[in-house]
Amino acid sequence: MKTTINLPELALVLLIGPSGSGKSTLAKRLFKSTEIVSSDFCRALIADDENSMEATSDAFDLAHDIIAKRLKRGLLTVLDATNLRPEDRKICVDIAKKYHVIPCAIVLNLPESVCQKQNKERTDRVLSSRVISNHIQQLRKSVFKLKYEGFRHIYEFKSIEEIAELQEVHREALWNNRKAEHSPFDIIGDIHGCYDELCELLTKLGYEVDKATFTVHAIEPSRRLIFLGDLVDQGPDSPAVLKLVMNTVESGLALCVPGNHDIKLMRYLNGKNVQIKHGLELTVEQLANESNEFKQKAKTFIDKLVSHYVFDDGKLVVAHAGLKEEMQGRGSGAVHEFCLYGETTGEIDEFGLPVRYNWASEYQGKALVVYGHTPVPEAQWFNNTIDIDTGCVFGGKLTVLRYPERELVSIDAQRTYCQPARPFLTATKVSLQSDNDDVLDVGDLIGKQLVETKLMGHVTLREGNTITALEAMSRFAIHPKWLIYLPPTMSPSETSSVPELLEHPQEAFHYFKKTELIR
Repeated sequence: MKTTINLPELALVLLIGPSGSGKSTLAKRLFKSTEIVSSDFCRALIADDENSMEATSDAFDLAHDIIAKRLKRGLLTVLDATNLRPEDRKICVDIAKKYHVIPCAIVLNLPESVCQKQNKERTDRVLSSRVISNHIQQLRKSVFKLKYEGFRHIYEFKSIEEIAELQEVHREALWNNRKAEHSPFDIIGDIHGCYDELCELLTKLGYEVDKATFTVHAIEPSRRLIFLGDLVDQGPDSPAVLKLVMNTVESGLALCVPGNHDIKLMRYLNGKNVQIKHGLELTVEQLANESNEFKQKAKTFIDKLVSHYVFDDGKLVVAHAGLKEEMQGRGSGAVHEFCLYGETTGEIDEFGLPVRYNWASEYQGKALVVYGHTPVPEAQWFNNTIDIDTGCVFGGKLTVLRYPERELVSIDAQRTYCQPARPFLTATKVSLQSDNDDVLDVGDLIGKQLVETKLMGHVTLREGNTITALEAMSRFAIHPKWLIYLPPTMSPSETSSVPELLEHPQEAFHYFKKTELIR
């Protein structure tokens, strides 16, 4: 009978078993050759001999480096080694965690007699029977610990027949993988119980909304709604928002990611010891009028929400608090936490709230990341990200981003339902992007640079001289974005002005021509 096992499409798979159990044979049958990292092959690369035990340490260093590089690139990887010692497995689990990849184990726990027989039949290497016996003992001492070591998928085979029946691995797409979906999306920011505003915004977008039955119908069947979480707390009718979102997701018209307030509500409904504040007390009061059946349904709904989604061939990512490039399309506890809370500095501001690190300031990913969580007066574009939590519950707006049009649509809050702990409506309306446009990016000054000037046309900076140009600019340039560098005799003084400095462009050009910075 043919057997199939299920593994995540992105995983680190450890083959675990004594020598002679058939790990390499099984790996070749189930996985592509490029997916297999073999300890024996790494020994051969290091020492020209796969049986060289003295090269074992270096061989595993190489194997771990290869594993890390592959996982960084989002490729399923299989380690073909005995992997019998917990300390050796821990190194691999730590690498998987670093790259937010799920560790899995395929265990070949065969009888010792079988391993001894197959070991003797090997032509490449024969180990002593004592070594095989030690391997068997190591495996049986630690196989039950795999779950506690962090392995999420564990498959154990105890006979040659079971292994022979295993013919295929089914690779399951991660729940956040929606890359094949290209539908136009309407992505809605934090709602926080503002049911009337939500209905008004959906109507403005062209959806048919029945407020009494909490249902939504699309005029354009191709479009889908995406809710960015924080459906509840602080606002006037969190249960109504939950009902509408739950019905819309159930109908297939929408998807939803969880916000930190939603998760806290779920934990409360599960009987966990949570602090009933920051708006949860209002939601609890509103839920007192709802049936136990609805509360159970809401709890189940939130529990099944996926931390983030990747759409449109990886061009669009949605998450409540945003997501770094290296975490996109991955599954781990760290990814889940980041999606809910973002990143904090560990400091507390003057309002008693955690200081959030602006992860978007360093974002250089290709995917557009749409998020909320942090209320802003106007939707904030920054690098290739946008924050669309415009603080409806705090008297701001409820905002939607229409994708791929990149069109923003908002409606004003009917009133201020909750005073924010940290004021945001009085904040500057200059965008974060414009605030950072003048920050020098070292990437602009690495490698060969082609600079277009007004007077000299195109000027080329040679690859080996760009650092010298950076040093010259830092000493003499008026503005860090200038790429017309001034010689020491023209360095700005307290009385210098821009017009005066621009009177001698020829002198600047000949200076750099002389020093071979340009050609």
